[in-house]
Amino acid sequence: MKQGYVKPIGTIRVQGEEIFIELEEAYREGLEGLNGFSHINVFWWFSEFDNEAARKVLSGPQPYKQAPAVMGVFATRSPIRPNPIALTPVSVLEIDDQKGTIKIPYIDANDGTPVLDIKPYTPSLDRVQNPLVPHWCEHWPKSVEASGDFDWAAEFNF
Repeated sequence: MKQGYVKPIGTIRVQGEEIFIELEEAYREGLEGLNGFSHINVFWWFSEFDNEAARKVLSGPQPYKQAPAVMGVFATRSPIRPNPIALTPVSVLEIDDQKGTIKIPYIDANDGTPVLDIKPYTPSLDRVQNPLVPHWCEHWPKSVEASGDFDWAAEFNF
């Protein structure tokens, strides 16, 4: 198999209470037509967990309180994985085409985190009408919006 490469298109910027995706100048043209989408999918790099040891971990002890005793990384959203790629759907608050920034209310990434790609959220391709999940997490919120009020700290073992 041919090896590929990934080049970041931008960076997460946290400025006080405000969060932005700041695109490299070479990629700003890619914002054309994005206005009007309420949400985007942001693909970003778990850069703080990118090391050979973390990339070799394929399972670990129960990360969620009601989960099985051991879970494989592909059954979790852990940053420790063979390719530390993350996906977060976020609301779009404002787009500044000139500055190449997208203001967002929240993302589970730190300031300086590399952004790999952005795709518009479209219900016809991204929304699953009736997804099934394992019994141990079926009580979790059914949407990103409801997740903000959920007591996630009560769910994790870390």
